[in-house]
Amino acid sequence: MKTTHPLTTDAAILAQLLERLEHGRQPDAEQYRMVSQRLAQALDRIADNNTLDAVLQASPAAAELYENMHYQHAGLCRALLDVSLTTERSAREAIARAMRPATEGSDHPRP
Repeated sequence: MKTTHPLTTDAAILAQLLERLEHGRQPDAEQYRMVSQRLAQALDRIADNNTLDAVLQASPAAAELYENMHYQHAGLCRALLDVSLTTERSAREAIARAMRPATEGSDHPRP
């Protein structure tokens, strides 16, 4: 990803580092926390939405961190609407199935 602004460069580098930590073997918890906090600060300082989108698209770990930081406002709105709707529908169906009594809808009589 090409970046010219130092804040964006910092965010991109921190995002790459967070990706490495997530995919490595047992990262040091303090290092992971420090990188996550610094990346969160860097992401909050990016004012241009296109630049922010570029960083988040390049790093799933950064995108997840960003959504967690802004969940009360954004929630799943960064995800594609179709994917969000399908996920919500599937969750509702799974909850409904789990709440049904085990014998409901069964063609087999209980022993």
